[in-house]
Amino acid sequence: MTRREFIRVTTYAAVFGLVGGMTFEGVNHIYNDTIVNEEQQKEESSVPKVNVLSTTGTTADSSSGVSEIAENVLPSIVAIDVTVAEKTNDIFGRTYERESQGSGSGIIIGQDANNLYIATNNHVVADAKTVSVKFNDESVATATVKGTDSASDLAVVSVAARDLKEDCLSKIKVATIGDSDSVKVGNQAIAIGNALGYGTSVTVGYISAKEREVAAEDVTMKLLQTDAAINPGNSGGALVDSSGAVIGINSAKYADEAVEGMGFAIPISTAVPIINDIIKAEAVPEGEQGYLGIRGNEVSSEYAEHYNVPLGVFVGEVSENSPAKEA
Repeated sequence: MTRREFIRVTTYAAVFGLVGGMTFEGVNHIYNDTIVNEEQQKEESSVPKVNVLSTTGTTADSSSGVSEIAENVLPSIVAIDVTVAEKTNDIFGRTYERESQGSGSGIIIGQDANNLYIATNNHVVADAKTVSVKFNDESVATATVKGTDSASDLAVVSVAARDLKEDCLSKIKVATIGDSDSVKVGNQAIAIGNALGYGTSVTVGYISAKEREVAAEDVTMKLLQTDAAINPGNSGGALVDSSGAVIGINSAKYADEAVEGMGFAIPISTAVPIINDIIKAEAVPEGEQGYLGIRGNEVSSEYAEHYNVPLGVFVGEVSENSPAKEA
């Protein structure tokens, strides 16, 4: 199979209308992989301190059993529900837009005085019109997409602390972050997430492989492979080790009738720097955003050969009072 045909057989573990997964999306933007540790956060007084890598509560060891590990981790896991707009065409070529509901999972990875920060997959919240989060105590709150990185399939959503009751806040835990680099093949792996949108569930397996290359369209990622069941709706949920520390963010599964037990998770050691960058990023007001002020059309290789013009972009229109006009 060319490029393992992951476009066909690898599906994101998100659920839309409780049916199969989604296809991979192309690269839109890549964040710098700059590690932000706690010392750096203390020095940067202009940036609110976010305890992305901190631990809240105690963790269970391998002798405690999966039930105790799950009990400790579940307060760090949320269910994410989104509304997206889908465009469809009828037999006459007319385009209609309709709303569709989707479900995924998330991990509480940080908090400051004003917000909770929840890591998830880009494909869970990409193009979402609305995002809501359900916590382990069944409390529901509206969330805002803080930022996304389609190249790594990561995103962060935030929930304002003022929108949560004190009782809910008291039951929430920031996840314990592990070290996926030190994980060994054969180690126990526990997947926790909102499978099929039915609510949080737990599946158990082992790390089957590390740095498994998964290719889809223009994106190739090196992921952890596990035989712990990762089903639609698990996207963005946690893959934890036998101590309850997060070692991966559940992302995809290999979907084929002849294949069983091939789920994939983004290694947490890869994800943390990108998540930190997303949390720290400040939105640029629309009036301050850079732009050229042109309307252009791509010159394809066929067009360039036929008309004997160079490849690139053909400028068809220049907007008034734009930087391009002034140049």
